[in-house]
Amino acid sequence: MHLAYPAVLSALLFCTGLYGVLARRNAILVLMSVELMLNAVNLNLVAFDVWLSRTAAETLHSGQALTLFTIAIAAAEIGIGLAIVLAVHRNRGTADIDRLRDAAESPDDSDDGPDSDAAGARAAEKAEVTA
Repeated sequence: MHLAYPAVLSALLFCTGLYGVLARRNAILVLMSVELMLNAVNLNLVAFDVWLSRTAAETLHSGQALTLFTIAIAAAEIGIGLAIVLAVHRNRGTADIDRLRDAAESPDDSDDGPDSDAAGARAAEKAEVTA
């Protein structure tokens, strides 16, 4: 088998995962897209390891070893990421990335733009004047 076939398949998988990361709003779908990108990298590592092992007399199969390491790291990443997403969903009621805010910010706070601090200060001054 030629090296071009797994390389093209890996590029297609990586581009699909990249599109999923950039276009999706659901955090779980983003995590799945990251996994797809990691699997594309793993496919490349194994394909290039097999291709290079044909030319070298003494092979270490470092691409396959690195692939196993990447799979282990990806499993830990998806476990921690899913736990964070579930905790955020339990607290906020949504897994939509666009709706999530900083953890220190309360859900009732709203940012009306760069002039919101000045508007708040003017409202406080009016309250002091009337009181």
